[in-house]
Amino acid sequence: MSAPILVAERLSRRFGGIHAIDDLSFALNEGEIVALIGPNGAGKTTLVNLITGVHPPSAGRVKFEGEDVTGQRPFQAARRGLARTFQIVQPFPRMTVLENVAAGALFGGGQPSVAAAMDMAREQLAFTGLTQFADRPASALTLAGRKRLELAKSMAMRPKVLMLDEVNAGLNSGEIDGALALIRRIAERGITILIIEHLMKVVMSLAQRVLVLHHGQLIAEGVPGDIVRNEKVIEAYLGEKFARRFSAEKLNG
Repeated sequence: MSAPILVAERLSRRFGGIHAIDDLSFALNEGEIVALIGPNGAGKTTLVNLITGVHPPSAGRVKFEGEDVTGQRPFQAARRGLARTFQIVQPFPRMTVLENVAAGALFGGGQPSVAAAMDMAREQLAFTGLTQFADRPASALTLAGRKRLELAKSMAMRPKVLMLDEVNAGLNSGEIDGALALIRRIAERGITILIIEHLMKVVMSLAQRVLVLHHGQLIAEGVPGDIVRNEKVIEAYLGEKFARRFSAEKLNG
């Protein structure tokens, strides 16, 4: 078996007296889809920020493709192939959809020229179904469109690992189905995906493996079917009502 593409070793991050991430270790294998779940304030976004260089860890290290990248800057993470989306989508509102994606290709993806960045941007707009909006200002997009724009911009960075922070938040069921189909197409390209997600329907249908955070610590790790039966996870996050409903659906299914 090949070595993991991304490894976190005993990561910690303190903000004053708060341990946002506490002695956390895990690994991502190439090409897998892993869900990161846990209650609000568990440290999920902070973990992504540590991996991508937004915050330096207080302790521990991050290894990417066997290289110690602890303390890297965000632009260095992007150019290495570590891309991410943001929970609150904030495109450049006065720039066109095409220009937004080209900016990601140029500054995050390291394209050698504006022309090359524009070509990459057009390719990713076609991939994400946004070609018809290319010349419109990003502010004209719906929430679902802005979420797709985030994916297009991230894909223009040519990622090897893509971290998605609540990419389905605020979407209706039809929009979620479309987003899941797009995420699966991204995974088919061999890109490793770490997705922060609150919707267990999405986790159960998409993830091959689940990591569960609580108070900055990894309290469980495994396949989705095992995670929803884990007593620690039920107590900290899912609740007995969900666990009973899941068991009933399995029996009836």
